[in-house]
Amino acid sequence: MELKSLKSNCSKIFNFLLSAIVPKRCIGCSKFDTWLCDYCHTTLPILTEQYCPICKKVTTPLGQVCLNCTTHTSLDSVFVISSFDSIILKDLIHHFKYKFIEEISEPLGLLIAQGLTNSHIPSPDLIIPIPLHKRRLRWRGFNQSELLAKSIELTIPIDTTSLTRKKYTTSQVKVKSRKKRIDNIKGAFCVTEPEKIKGKSILLIDDVITTGSTIDECAKVLKNAGAKKVNALVLVRE
Repeated sequence: MELKSLKSNCSKIFNFLLSAIVPKRCIGCSKFDTWLCDYCHTTLPILTEQYCPICKKVTTPLGQVCLNCTTHTSLDSVFVISSFDSIILKDLIHHFKYKFIEEISEPLGLLIAQGLTNSHIPSPDLIIPIPLHKRRLRWRGFNQSELLAKSIELTIPIDTTSLTRKKYTTSQVKVKSRKKRIDNIKGAFCVTEPEKIKGKSILLIDDVITTGSTIDECAKVLKNAGAKKVNALVLVRE
């Protein structure tokens, strides 16, 4: 049996056992047979204003980095879809990432698609989900950023091989200060296929941004490999 097929079968068995232990109920109202019912989905907020992702003070179109902050980052912009003000959304993301419920990528992807409606974000050449180290990927069983990228269903190539995570690091959630987060993630990523990156406009996809150190490190590595622009799309900012 091929490794990919084995992983797929193991995932199906795990999800079957999970459904037997944890019945599918709406995280908002406990309605059966759905992780998020239609009504609770309508309560999820969609941001109407975007801010510079570095200073977080200046309102900018599409979350572009303001002029004063351009020398402090390799990113061109970070577009944030929603807010952690929603307890339902916070619980959805927790179940998605830490209770390993892959199906939750579907309502989260729908929320992202709704947030992108009429946003006029320029189409990138490639979408790159923030990669996980293979050790963390084995633990979780899937890359949540990759599932989100696929669930949005954009007609843009999703590249999961050109940018890789070569260093296993402490989870950024456990690292509190911005300086320590930057040090923790430094040198964690590398570009393995620069010919696919050179001259391209890249859109990074991630679920949660806190200080932005992870996506900034990815942007730096991609720009060093010849990327023309690196923008990011994230579900929420903490």
